Amino acid sequence: MDRTTRFSHQHSGWACLVLLALATSQTGCVNALATAAWLVKGNDVDADYNGLRNKRVAIVCRPLVELQYSTGTRSSQDMAVELGRLMAQRVRKISIVDPREVAEWTDEHDWDDFAQVGQALKADMVVGIDVEEFSLYQSQTLYQGKARVAVTVYDVSDGAKVVYQKSIPRVIFPPNRGVDTSLPEEDFRRRFVAHLADVIGRHFYSHDAQADLALDAKGFTTE
Repeated sequence: MDRTTRFSHQHSGWACLVLLALATSQTGCVNALATAAWLVKGNDVDADYNGLRNKRVAIVCRPLVELQYSTGTRSSQDMAVELGRLMAQRVRKISIVDPREVAEWTDEHDWDDFAQVGQALKADMVVGIDVEEFSLYQSQTLYQGKARVAVTVYDVSDGAKVVYQKSIPRVIFPPNRGVDTSLPEEDFRRRFVAHLADVIGRHFYSHDAQADLALDAKGFTTE
């Protein structure tokens, strides 16, 4: 083998080593960047709909007629309050119409359309929540919350156009066991409503994908 051929083979070998090193380095950088992104973001999932930023938003929650004479009406109002609180914390530059204004207007007027409420209260957007199922008891001695809701978002500033709709699968709280009724009903109802509000809210702000994994392990005490 002459000197030129030996040089060519040596040059090719060094070139392969350099390319391999670069590839390894780039892979390492990608992995490092992915790891850094995970450390910053964790298990967060992005909002399903993010059109509420920089908007004045009215949250209107109504139960089915048959639920209005049980705990449905009060729980629906409390759910709207809690959802508004969560959104105010988690959605950038959102302005929530005072839930007391919403409750007062809906109590004093006949209305069928969520957007009608938003127009009356000068909201840009309305988050309308239909409560299709709501119960607190698994049996006479055990609580277990169950609810089904449908969410519709209206852009009041754009002719009450429907911009988002979601039927949320049945929510069960806690998912795999009942809670002894030695806990006051009001305490359990409050916790269930807060959880349900967060389940709804997660469609509008980023959230931990594993947030529900420990629900059964959470302590329920009478204290």
